[in-house]
Amino acid sequence: MKLQTIRTYAAATAMLAAAACAAAADTDYVPRIHGVMRTRWEMETESGDSRFQVRNARVSLDGNIAPIISYYIQTDLCDRGKMKILDAFGRIRIVEGVDFQIGQFRMPFGIEPHIGPASYIFANRSFMGGRMCNYRKAGAKAMWRLPRTPLTVEAGVFNQGSMADHEEWSKSYSWSGKLTWTPGAFRLSGGVMSLRPSACRMYLYDGAVSWRNSNLKVAAEYMHQHYGNASHEAAHSWCVWGDYGRPLTKGFFDRWSVQARYDGITSHWNGVKDSETTPACNRITVGGTIGYRYKSVFADIRLDYEKYFYHSGTEAPVGKGDKVVAELVIRF
Repeated sequence: MKLQTIRTYAAATAMLAAAACAAAADTDYVPRIHGVMRTRWEMETESGDSRFQVRNARVSLDGNIAPIISYYIQTDLCDRGKMKILDAFGRIRIVEGVDFQIGQFRMPFGIEPHIGPASYIFANRSFMGGRMCNYRKAGAKAMWRLPRTPLTVEAGVFNQGSMADHEEWSKSYSWSGKLTWTPGAFRLSGGVMSLRPSACRMYLYDGAVSWRNSNLKVAAEYMHQHYGNASHEAAHSWCVWGDYGRPLTKGFFDRWSVQARYDGITSHWNGVKDSETTPACNRITVGGTIGYRYKSVFADIRLDYEKYFYHSGTEAPVGKGDKVVAELVIRF
């Protein structure tokens, strides 16, 4: 190949690469990768039993393939030793303020269930988010952000089956809807959900309020679960928590915070045939966190103590009693 031809080819290649990079910068087509790693040690204070865990090793990929079309994929490479595909959906903007989303993701309902590991205040989720309402499914939803008002409306329909099985056919769907109003530092939310895991149809209702400023965050949420055909007594769950933090000006870490939470749940059944009912329980959690930030990387060291209160005559299941949890969380 002649030298001039080589130079021409190299120049053309460089121009195409520069154009591609410029287009990516202007349109944000380049995929973004994020992740969170939560590793921990925990000990039950009464029995003395302890264990180490990789609680999460989540990686997400998101980006745009057109000005109005985006995608999101999230997997947990190690959730207590298991790998899970969590989210995989595409989103299209119909008009300004109105989006349509289809794929696998969390049903739009509640506040606690939508807090991800990268934003946890405590090492363990509330009873509400962990036991009563922890639903990802394959389906579709629409989101409408009302113009000139701090109100967002979400509604969706989903498969009846679990997120691990997209092959099942059904004559009915699960569905949910949610309203979120965010006037200034406040956020108020309400929603309704209906689903049928297998044994009966269940209906859930939720209300939540939160407020925050630069140092203090407080929130309260209540959730009610009703079972069709009186299959089980209605279940209730609640959660109230606060987090107060301040910057650190000396030393390696740059922020400290303290947290407290009171949550509870009545006797609860998940609606799956032949599954057991979990006992009623209240819990108090207190803890502290120190954090470090470098550019887009965050790291927290967290220490929590959880005190459980079961009803008289009920013994704490293994792993569900008073415990100390020490956790390292890395987010990028």
